[in-house]
This record gives sequence, C-alpha cells and structure tokens, in this order.
Amino acid sequence: MRWLFPHPALAVMLAVIWLFLRNEITPGGVVFALLVGVTVPVLTRRFWPERTRIRIGLRLVAFLAVVVWDIVIANFEMAWLVMFRRSRDLRSHWLVVPLDLEGADAIAMLTATLCLAPGTVASDLSADGRALLVHAIDVADPEAEVARIKARYEAPLRRIFA
Repeated sequence: MRWLFPHPALAVMLAVIWLFLRNEITPGGVVFALLVGVTVPVLTRRFWPERTRIRIGLRLVAFLAVVVWDIVIANFEMAWLVMFRRSRDLRSHWLVVPLDLEGADAIAMLTATLCLAPGTVASDLSADGRALLVHAIDVADPEAEVARIKARYEAPLRRIFA
C-alpha cells in the first residue's frame, strides 16, 4: 500500500488543487483529479529521499489562518502605501532572518509564506541553511520585523514539522 501511496497528504492536496484549477466538479474531473493525485507522487517518489513528518491538526489550521489573515491585511497595507505614500518615504530593508527550522520542506514553507504576502520577498538562503535573506518594502524597526517573522511563522512551523 505504501508503494501506491508514498505521500498520501500530497496526493490529496494535488487532487484538491486540480479540482480548484478546473473550477467545476464533475464525475470525470474527480476521477482525473484522483488519478493525478495518485500518479504524481508515485512518479516523483525517487526525488523525495526522506519522508517529511507534518503534524496535521489544529496547529496547522491555526498557522494557515494566521497566514491568510496576514495576506489580507498586507494587501490593504500595500494598497495604502501605493495610494497615499511617496516612494521616497518607504523604509525598505533587507532583513537577515536566522533560522531555527531544520529540513528543506520546512524552510521552503517559510519562504513561500513570506513570499505570499505583498510587501515581503524571501530572496536567498545561506549556504548552510541557517539564515534567510528577506526584502521588506516598508519596515520601521528591522529587528522587530525579524522577531515578528520568527514568532508568527517560524515558531509554528517548527511545531508543525516536528
């Protein structure tokens, strides 16, 4: 059974994403989504040297809620900046975020989270994987922003990917 479903969570996620991309639910679409969800993990399993342990539960749901909330708020903040502030008044900074996360999947999730919200872009990972370079478009206190990223995103991800 493990051979057919090497990554069950990935299979479910791919099937759901496929249905969202189709923008309609039909019997044939569901069958094809399930086929994609089963086939892609089987064909790509050699690229996954170790299986990542993700704790699926309330922590993950809470983390996703925080991320969605932050994306909504960041969109309004960016709209405010674009409409009412001059570009010379922006306080953009490069932030170096020291990482306590371990594992490529956890770091990739943090990087993707930072890139989803308008106004921040994770642009580089140090060679040893211990620091992430992030550009923020408007930051009053760089140290406080690094602490916010670590507390709001990295700490929950450490618990989810434990």
